[in-house]
Amino acid sequence: MLTKRIIPCLDIKNGRTVKGINFVDLRDAGDPVELAEIYAKSGADELVFLDISATEEGRRTLADLVLRVAEKVNIPFTVGGGISSVKDVDILLHNGADKVSINSSAVKNPQLINDLVAKFGSQCIVVAIDAKQIDGEWIVHLVGGKVPTELNLFTWAKEVEKRGAGEILFTSMNHDGTKDGFANEALAKLSTELNIPIIASGGAGNMQHFTDTFVEGKADAALAASVFHFKEIEIKDLKEELKRNNIPVRL
Repeated sequence: MLTKRIIPCLDIKNGRTVKGINFVDLRDAGDPVELAEIYAKSGADELVFLDISATEEGRRTLADLVLRVAEKVNIPFTVGGGISSVKDVDILLHNGADKVSINSSAVKNPQLINDLVAKFGSQCIVVAIDAKQIDGEWIVHLVGGKVPTELNLFTWAKEVEKRGAGEILFTSMNHDGTKDGFANEALAKLSTELNIPIIASGGAGNMQHFTDTFVEGKADAALAASVFHFKEIEIKDLKEELKRNNIPVRL
């Protein structure tokens, strides 16, 4: 059985790590390179860096940050935010990123997924989907959750898989930062209907939530931010707890 992955997420704004609730009320959480180094040493399986203001401000993810992180960590890391072309991805991978995450640009130009997969391979193309449950339906949102679309989460996820993406990072906007647990019902549906790995994001508050998302949500990986940044959960302790619950992890 494949091991389940624990992935700290670093949301970057103006070169600093920040964390909010339901995508707003951001507070500073430290230097991203320092945090990355700590996580790599403490047992994280991967890291995700999302430049949360890049799309909104119409600029590219900071390539020099990627370079600095690559010099310090020995685990795979994904970079996202403001990526809209093959050239953007080429620069980030060249600077040391292992994968890239696209979100708004994929919705606006779905062919971008195909183009990136053709050039770089599906293994390094992650499509992030931010969705909010409104009147019982999961609606995809863009630009850091600010702009609703008419897309249904599950319909879009299937198209993403069909176009060759290697992985989906699903963030429930309803759960983000609430620490009430992941959106396990939606995650289980995604995992059942798709054949590519699903990363759960939004809602981690305690160790039980991670167990629940792997068991009930059938997630392949679980991503969290504030519980790690503010040392509410230590990754080593979390993995030992998951192991006790018979969930396969890399210790």
